[in-house]
Amino acid sequence: MATTIEDALLSRRSCRAFLPDPVPRTELERLLTLAARSASNSNSQPWHVHVLTGAAKHGLTTALLHAHDTAGRVPTREYDYQPSPDDWPEPFHSRRRRFGEGLYKETLGIAHDDSTGRLDHHRRNYGFFGAPVGIILTVSRRPLEGALIDAGLFLQALMLAARGAGLDTCAQASFIDFYPVLREKLPIPKDHLIVCGLALGYADDDHRLNQQRTPREPVGAFTTFYDGD
Repeated sequence: MATTIEDALLSRRSCRAFLPDPVPRTELERLLTLAARSASNSNSQPWHVHVLTGAAKHGLTTALLHAHDTAGRVPTREYDYQPSPDDWPEPFHSRRRRFGEGLYKETLGIAHDDSTGRLDHHRRNYGFFGAPVGIILTVSRRPLEGALIDAGLFLQALMLAARGAGLDTCAQASFIDFYPVLREKLPIPKDHLIVCGLALGYADDDHRLNQQRTPREPVGAFTTFYDGD
């Protein structure tokens, strides 16, 4: 459990293996109340959170896995989240490659050319990696570009608040590849955009997936200081 903001930032991770232990609704409401303190353009608060547990989460997961296994992935997402793997420029391409090697080869022992093994692991996204709580985050399309920034602030606040409660999370853009399923199963308004999913629960710290730690660039690599005239 993180007891300071610094602890929460340093201990936050993308957790990909969870215990089945339920998270009380009162605790979920408390965390969402904290996350709602996030900054937003003119206090517009353009986000909406769809929280799924129990049978509701199971039903959505079943539908998503069926779509995944029957080539239901959409060719075009609702918004252009990221380029195709071959279109990432440097230094982002190298960072992405290092992350993939750390996850698949070093942690899971899946070779680069083992497409079946990689697909099997990716498939676990649609079960929220076994987390007892699944969240789908949406924002209004009307102030879209600004709303996406606001959504990121809300998402980060929720993840850090979760660490303060001894919980872990994993933000999941993978859900937008099957957005028609989400719209079929959830009452998402047409004027809202599906941003991402979020798995939330208690980490299974004995699982090898939770032994991976991703590095960060030093301050000097992304900061320019201006002093004087």
